Amino acid sequence: MPPRVSNAVNVPSTANHVTTIGVKRTAFGSSGRPLPIFVNVFETTLPQNIIFHYDIIHPADKVLPARLNMDLIRALQTRIAPDVFTPLGVYDGRKNFFSARKLPLGPDDLREFDVTLESADEAPKGKGPKVYKIRFNLVAQINPEVLRRYIDGKQSQDNAVLTAITALNVVIRMEPSQKFPFNVRSFFTDQEKKDIGSGLELWRGYFQSVRPALKKMHIIIDTSTATMYKAGRLINLCLDFFNKSDAKILAPSNGFPDRERLRLQRFIAGIRVLTPTPDGRKIARVVKKLSSAGASALSFKLKEGGTMTVAEYFRNVLNRPLQYPNLICVEIGTGALIPLELCEVPPGQIMRKQVPPEKTKMVVEFATKKPQDRLKSIEAGLQVLSYGQSDYVRNFGITIPQTRAMKIQARVLNPPALKYGPGSRQLTIVPANGQWNMRDKRFFKPVDVLRWVIVVYERKQRFNEQAVAEMSRGLCGSAREVGMKMTPTPFVVWYSGQGDIASQLRASGKLVYDQFKAAPNLIVVVLPEGGNEIYTAVKHFGDITMGVATQCLKSTKCFGAKAQYFANVCLKINVKLGGINAIPDPNSVKALTDPQNPTIVMGADVIHPAPGSQGRPSFTALVASVDSDNAKYVAECGVQTSRQEIIEDLELMAKNTLTMYATYRMGVEKKSIQMASPKRIIFYRDGVSEGQFQQVLDQELVALKKACAALNIKPKITFIVVGKRHHIRFFPTNKADADVSGNCPAGTVVDREIGHPTDLDFYLQSHGGLLGTSRPAHYSVLHDENAFSPDALQSLSFALCHVYARSTRSVSIPAPVYYADIVCSRAKNHYDPQGTIDFSDSATNNDSAQAETTLEAFRKNFKPLNEAQKKLMYFSAVLYCVIDMLCA
Repeated sequence: MPPRVSNAVNVPSTANHVTTIGVKRTAFGSSGRPLPIFVNVFETTLPQNIIFHYDIIHPADKVLPARLNMDLIRALQTRIAPDVFTPLGVYDGRKNFFSARKLPLGPDDLREFDVTLESADEAPKGKGPKVYKIRFNLVAQINPEVLRRYIDGKQSQDNAVLTAITALNVVIRMEPSQKFPFNVRSFFTDQEKKDIGSGLELWRGYFQSVRPALKKMHIIIDTSTATMYKAGRLINLCLDFFNKSDAKILAPSNGFPDRERLRLQRFIAGIRVLTPTPDGRKIARVVKKLSSAGASALSFKLKEGGTMTVAEYFRNVLNRPLQYPNLICVEIGTGALIPLELCEVPPGQIMRKQVPPEKTKMVVEFATKKPQDRLKSIEAGLQVLSYGQSDYVRNFGITIPQTRAMKIQARVLNPPALKYGPGSRQLTIVPANGQWNMRDKRFFKPVDVLRWVIVVYERKQRFNEQAVAEMSRGLCGSAREVGMKMTPTPFVVWYSGQGDIASQLRASGKLVYDQFKAAPNLIVVVLPEGGNEIYTAVKHFGDITMGVATQCLKSTKCFGAKAQYFANVCLKINVKLGGINAIPDPNSVKALTDPQNPTIVMGADVIHPAPGSQGRPSFTALVASVDSDNAKYVAECGVQTSRQEIIEDLELMAKNTLTMYATYRMGVEKKSIQMASPKRIIFYRDGVSEGQFQQVLDQELVALKKACAALNIKPKITFIVVGKRHHIRFFPTNKADADVSGNCPAGTVVDREIGHPTDLDFYLQSHGGLLGTSRPAHYSVLHDENAFSPDALQSLSFALCHVYARSTRSVSIPAPVYYADIVCSRAKNHYDPQGTIDFSDSATNNDSAQAETTLEAFRKNFKPLNEAQKKLMYFSAVLYCVIDMLCA
């Protein structure tokens, strides 16, 4: 039976009823001063002819690696059936093949090919090469006119449009994917690399992606970084992983610990190695796991009877006596055991696991480039990509005429004014390029720290009584400067960090209770270097068990610290105890502070387990404002199915936060019942890809409306997705327009040339530069019952980037979304540190049955926030530097 072909040749001649997923753009923003900038975008032409889309199926094989698939298709096009594949088509490494002409496959447009690889390492000696069966099936014909109509706003986004965009992306990636290691949309070269130890090195590369925009198609090009396994002998890679040089440490007979073997196994599982054959060839194999015994202790049965050790086999049969017969072996997919010393790691293998935390700083440093250096690298990348020399690009009739980054007109928004409390030299200040300071300012609503205790987990020889006294004086002095009442505490306790942290903190708090007959309202904990486990235990005790505010300080930071350090600490302490540091001036953000339209601002996020983790859940967070000034927030946190993006419990979480909003408005702000409930909800959602927009609207927006209905309220909802994981970058055209870091100034916004063809969106760089090139946030407006103008949406989003309580800088995304990121990252604090839930790396490699059991255990053991903390901003500022460094 002939395959069903979706024929997109006959394009409708009318443009009626063009549907969009998000809010349709009807206007552009106009506020702010103009600023010419460069963006890392290059215009491309549309294909000239029909594109033929084929589905590729491997009937007898399981899913094959993308690199092997690419090799098979290359062999098929150039050696097996060049008469069929002229001109050459393009392939995405999975299921999609595109051709600029219809392939002569037969009357049903269906054909199966037998493909072998020429490489001698594909089969053992004496056997023929492995035959791979590949079936081609024509599934669609794509008329490029659908793209023309789409970018002109006359065509809805449908499967034909999405497939056409996919085809263009596959076309531009085909050439580099044949030459270099690649990872979906990026490829990498060894021209610029850095050894970071532990068997890893960093390679510089380039990201490229075709994206539709207003009236044009663009290619986004950016620099990219990959973590690679070091090439060479596998035994050297293993030693480098442990930072050792003596191979004997890998011998179980020499005391090689099993836990270290398993750690090494997780690191190299899935890596491709070359192993020798008796006739001098090298066969590519994939490492499955590591043996628990050395080659001299591992035996296997012979066909003719008897047994032989692996070491004896290589010495007697293959005449390859081992230099290290006591070392462990690798087990490959067939179950064969190969000694470590006989394995070689070929270059260009991307490590697709999570980068070790201790390497993060080196990765960030390597990936960081100042704006002008990054722009030069991007434009140089255009030469590496060499689109004009690519047969694949030419075959599809595509040209990229630009050799320089696109120059466009941006705008710089005016920052909001911020209000501080009585006693400040200036009650209202205006940030300059996204930053200000606390000099001569008092908090808008300071709190009093009446009862507190210091718990020191650093050794007393390194942090003695004098260090504690200086720290206490510095902290109290800074507190007074910002309007808080805080006097040095007599309660100071030292612990070694061993034993039950909760019992130690409870005993410390009892010292305060015995004198005041009341519990402390703050526990300040001094941590040693590497005190992560103590930190987690402290936060579990404070946030979950006892409901008391805790403030952790690193001993190395607070020893001899200056007033600025303690002023920053006070920013955190004040809000943890219920205070408010500053508020946006109501006149600056009328869209948020209109008294006739009480507005609640929400931020939501989901964080997923690291790559390679099985059984770990995803964690969710919803953060919402409760005050009229949108400066005070509460949070809900949950646990759900692993890697599920849609928030399962959003209805309940929203209902809880809406209730807390009304309670605060009536109880604290003394509003009437009529004015206690919100009339507007502005909902910022983080972490959603464009392919999930419809799903989010269908499920999360509905859940939000159900929560409102359950409370008998009908607020108008504006739903905005905030994206950080994109590759658009802004570059000032003139040095005089840049900030001190060389970036565009905070408040730079673009909503025209690079925006969505039909939907309302904009890019806003809301923070001043820190390191490297700043990344703007991408805002996509999916639903807007409030009918905000583009200027209103942009200004209120920019204003919310200034109310992040723990900093005197504007941040890269609105504060409620930022807080949601932090709440998600703190989810492990909801688990008892003395319990059975294991967050260590050793717990991440389970089979599917174990994964389901583990997930259920995570659900069962997730403990709710203490009631005393639910109304407070307990969440820490631990992610500030991480998020904004990643956005820099």
